[in-house]
Amino acid sequence: MKIIIEKDYENMSKTTMELLLGKMYQDKQVHLAITAGSTPKRMYELMVEAMKEKAPLKNVCYYNFDEIPVGDEEFGVTVGNLKQMYFDPAGIPAEQIHVLDTSNYIEHEAYLKSVGGLDAILIGIGEDGHFCGNLPGVTKFGDETRLVSVKSRPDMFDILVEEVGGDPEKVPENYVTMGPKSVMQAKHVILFANGKKKAAIIKKALQGPVTEEVPSSIFQLHPNFTVVLDEEAASELSR
Repeated sequence: MKIIIEKDYENMSKTTMELLLGKMYQDKQVHLAITAGSTPKRMYELMVEAMKEKAPLKNVCYYNFDEIPVGDEEFGVTVGNLKQMYFDPAGIPAEQIHVLDTSNYIEHEAYLKSVGGLDAILIGIGEDGHFCGNLPGVTKFGDETRLVSVKSRPDMFDILVEEVGGDPEKVPENYVTMGPKSVMQAKHVILFANGKKKAAIIKKALQGPVTEEVPSSIFQLHPNFTVVLDEEAASELSR
């Protein structure tokens, strides 16, 4: 495990961007799974700026690693956010975006194997230790890409209401996610987090026991695991 601690969110975002660009600028086809959410917002702004003279990098194939469908909308929560933050501003062609959703998840594992697997996956971490759609109480370390039912946890409906913008009518019966076993097959796992509110779970995930109660703790076992934090998120780590 390699832990990089930057002074603040801006510098953390720059460092994470540089890690991804280091993969993307290789003279070969590169397969990246990337995250949505609030943490990468600044990183994507920086990436769009950095790639202005290079985009689109035709060697890069992008993947989402989870998805919550939203009614009849063409794209779910994750890809919709990625399009807004990065794909559209950076001019990424549709053919370079491989969408994982509830209609094609069964073929997802085989497709990734056919292209040689993911070169890197960029993930965040929830305050409960979840990554992708792998929440405590509904996740086993041996899980692969799968559907997760809204009935799998008593509070799941409320979680999904927030994710789909607060409209209970848009909550789906299931969402899809790559499981821990799937994510662990990526050649490089990059996790990033910022803010004091993430400090306690970062301590548990990186320096606590490896347990399904903290799904992100499994990455302690990955042979190529990089963590990028700001000082606040790293504030409870034992140095």
